[in-house]
Amino acid sequence: MIVTRFSQLIRDYHRLGTGDVFIGQVPSSYLKSLLLTDLTERGVRLVPSATAQVLSASKVAQAFLLNPWMVPNTLVITRRKELLDAVTTFSQKDMRVAITKADCLHCGHGVRKWDNLETLYSCLAFDEKAFPFVLQPCVTDFLDVRVVMVGDFCEAYSRRNLHNFRMNLATGGHSEPHVLTPAQAEFCRAVIARAGMPYAHMDLMLLGNGSIHLSEIRLNGGIHGARIQRTELEQMKQARLVELAEQA
Repeated sequence: MIVTRFSQLIRDYHRLGTGDVFIGQVPSSYLKSLLLTDLTERGVRLVPSATAQVLSASKVAQAFLLNPWMVPNTLVITRRKELLDAVTTFSQKDMRVAITKADCLHCGHGVRKWDNLETLYSCLAFDEKAFPFVLQPCVTDFLDVRVVMVGDFCEAYSRRNLHNFRMNLATGGHSEPHVLTPAQAEFCRAVIARAGMPYAHMDLMLLGNGSIHLSEIRLNGGIHGARIQRTELEQMKQARLVELAEQA
């Protein structure tokens, strides 16, 4: 059986098993992790994969699983002890300014800059709801590039903001088309493969020394600076999912 709607998935949930396929994403809810785990255990193919869906929803999950592609010293902080240890480690390495990313906030709303690491600890150590989050050194000399990849389709554009360290367009930035180098394109394909994603919207940090780092990746994201229209993009995504579902 091939299931293409979440309502159908729930209706036929207890009859699904090995060989069945669900094309689509499980909506965010308190049951999402259970559904993804249970369906996978029962042999139901998920397109996109369970891993891809979890990564798309969680910056913390990305920072853990895709850490080799991120800025060095990117950490997942789950409790006060880890935060205190990280403050010490950052200071020892002379990394005085840090960025934190709240787990499930988008459009730059959960990104915060800390000029003093002790202030970071003092503010977050008393707030249990702040955990988990991503901590990484603040990088200033880089080009922010949004990349949209679906199969053989790829479009990229840079994002700049002269008035906010958050480069995304939602905070007042502007965009310009960007042509990926072969190395940048290969970097993107490697990240997508590790994430198990059929397509992706990803943000790259291109440093002045030529190094490439992943900022974040999602199955769906903004395309305000892209030439492709949303309707066309969604059609390409759906065709890609069907193509993968039909593969043995």
